[in-house]
Amino acid sequence: MKKIPTIILSITYKGVKFIDASNKNVIAEHEIRNISCAAQDPEDLCTFAYITKDLQTSHHYCHVFSTVDVNLTYEIILTLGQAFEVAYQLALQAQRAKPLGAAAGETIETKSSKPVPKPRAGMRKSAASPWLGTGFPAALLER
Repeated sequence: MKKIPTIILSITYKGVKFIDASNKNVIAEHEIRNISCAAQDPEDLCTFAYITKDLQTSHHYCHVFSTVDVNLTYEIILTLGQAFEVAYQLALQAQRAKPLGAAAGETIETKSSKPVPKPRAGMRKSAASPWLGTGFPAALLER
């Protein structure tokens, strides 16, 4: 089996980059809007993963990582969650900043085959973060 490389994860509200630890080259890059969920293995707390969708091929890929310390894994999962939260808040701000005329007649397009209910104007938003739990949905972000 080929040696598993040591990588650095660069996580921002824009996305995640895999950086080769030995030569600092970017190996892969995933936009936050293309990450559908992330989770930590409940049996091996040093292992976590996230799923991405390649927009060109429409294929989904699961990226699995292992750390040397469970605390590092917790920090990474929390950082991913925070990146989603920031991206979500920025998407909400951008949506609010749209001119009133454009937003009134606008329809929201999703790539889901399931029907998506329209939000009600008077509905109160939950104080809980949208990504709490074993995974967090990227569907919260505008695609």
